[in-house]
Amino acid sequence: MTELVLWLDQLRMTDLAKVGGKNASLGEMIGNLAKLGVSVPGGFATTADAFRQYLEKSGLADRIRKRLAPLDVEDVNALTAAGKEIRGWIVDTKLPADLEKAIRDAYAKLCKDAGASDVPVAVRSSATAEDLPDASFAGQQETFLNVTGIEDVLHKVKEVFASLYNDRAIAYRVHQGFKHEEVFLSAGVQLMVRSDIGASGVLFTLDTESGFRDVVFVTASYGLGEMVVQGAVNPDEFYVFKPTLRAGKHALLRRNLGAKQQRMVYSDKPGERVKIEVTPEDLRRKFCISDADVESLAKQALIIEEHYQRPMDIEWAKDGATGKLYIVQARPETVKSRAHATQLERFQLNEKGKVLAQGRSIGQKIGAGTARVIKSLDKMSTFKQGDVLVADMTDPDWEPIMKRAAAIVTNRGGRTCHAAIIARELGVPAVVGTGDGLEKIPDGRAVTVSCAEGDTGFIYDGKLKFERITADLGDMPPAPLKIMMNVANPERAFDFGMLPNQGIGLARLEMIIASHIGVHPNALLQYDQQDAETKSRIDERIAGYTGPVDFYVDRLAEGIATIAASVYPKTVIVRMSDFKSNEYANLLGGGKYEPHEENPMIGFRGASRYVDDSFAEAFGLECKAVKKVREA
Repeated sequence: MTELVLWLDQLRMTDLAKVGGKNASLGEMIGNLAKLGVSVPGGFATTADAFRQYLEKSGLADRIRKRLAPLDVEDVNALTAAGKEIRGWIVDTKLPADLEKAIRDAYAKLCKDAGASDVPVAVRSSATAEDLPDASFAGQQETFLNVTGIEDVLHKVKEVFASLYNDRAIAYRVHQGFKHEEVFLSAGVQLMVRSDIGASGVLFTLDTESGFRDVVFVTASYGLGEMVVQGAVNPDEFYVFKPTLRAGKHALLRRNLGAKQQRMVYSDKPGERVKIEVTPEDLRRKFCISDADVESLAKQALIIEEHYQRPMDIEWAKDGATGKLYIVQARPETVKSRAHATQLERFQLNEKGKVLAQGRSIGQKIGAGTARVIKSLDKMSTFKQGDVLVADMTDPDWEPIMKRAAAIVTNRGGRTCHAAIIARELGVPAVVGTGDGLEKIPDGRAVTVSCAEGDTGFIYDGKLKFERITADLGDMPPAPLKIMMNVANPERAFDFGMLPNQGIGLARLEMIIASHIGVHPNALLQYDQQDAETKSRIDERIAGYTGPVDFYVDRLAEGIATIAASVYPKTVIVRMSDFKSNEYANLLGGGKYEPHEENPMIGFRGASRYVDDSFAEAFGLECKAVKKVREA
């Protein structure tokens, strides 16, 4: 007898053919990792056999096969028409009576166990070829949140079934060599986590840009997780160092405060399950989860990674009612984990131009082309091979033109958003979360998109000269001496740390102060004495931190820790600040604290500054930062 519905706690990865990668992975974690501290919400899943029977008994299978056989997926208009027609057929076709009854019975039990008449659930897709190490089907089918009541559940299951024939899913299967008739869908029905009044996000068990394996990279924003996954917000970002986490020590390396412009929450309006609202300003100015939450998530991530024995891409949610952290999805990371560790590829910009916009860099490449500002999908036909895509954000419907892009730029999104994931998969540079790229980059303008300068990616006016440098580290002979590196930029440290090295021989604090702090230490120590404009500019920079002085110490410590982590456990030699007086004067609030010198190169700098009454307290902050890193 065909199994139509299975409970998640009954499933294991061996059931992948029955319920797809997503649902099999949820069952695997519930069954094997719950006792180790990984929390996963319960639920049930329809089987691939149930989907197969639904298509075959209704005659849909044959109709779909005939409709797709002659389709050229490179013809965007033809693809759109075929997908829309097939999805309509599925939504209009009634579920078989036995499958409908099985879903009704399972949902009734879920409600009874939860002590509620109509418990809210998420209805998610799980394709039978999804989440395999060599394919990333993630996000191609639909997810529906806050689905309440059996009639809504049944309808959303059909919509999930129909989403197997979304335009991007059809095209992806063709490009990856999967036969349409050999990919089936399982609908997962999972208890909702009240992250609408909490927070949620995505984490990776490696650095998404360099592939550095010793960190967990966590993104977080308020509300339901779709906003982070879709790239509709610029989330908070956190890096956690695995070796110190395993040792039971403080392991948070560094943090970046995101704009978190919007949040998705439950809706009270009849017929509307969720709504998007503007995040209150006071919430945007602070991190949405605590350091303890970040480390707790990282610990769960380590357990999951060790179980699967590969880098993982994990979605999580924090219940705002209970404060509990849940894992709601886990799949293998499919880009950096497959990269060849010995293959070195570097891009170098050989000239500079006017910066039109900047944001978070994805990858480390450079691309150039004609900017095409695309504000809606009906303008996709204007996009040509080798153009630079400029958009507010992307979702899987944009993938047909993303595949033609020389580079991608979005107003919204973080490093785990859809645009970032697809850019990595395609191997093209992307700059996400620019905020104003759509407005600042003229349509039709030649531009250069550079992700080769650290965490910040730049869009330059004009086609600038750049070069690509490649080398195979495996072919390099051993060096006859110990070579240490000069690393000043924490944003490039993970990348540099993967080069052959014997540690870091020089890490200059002034470079961290300039790039990660940007404020004169005395202006922070004497914050109350600053004028209103300077205070306002300082307030913008220190948002998320407990105060001006803590901001300086913590940001400096984060920079040092990131550099040290990149080559751990090798030696790192840190040099205290050696700014010249004119360089200190250029920092925010610095003009009132620095003398004018004819030759700053041989002036008030270095050790003479450390012991001077005018700077000794500021030097003490540097010492606190170094002490914090050493004792963490």
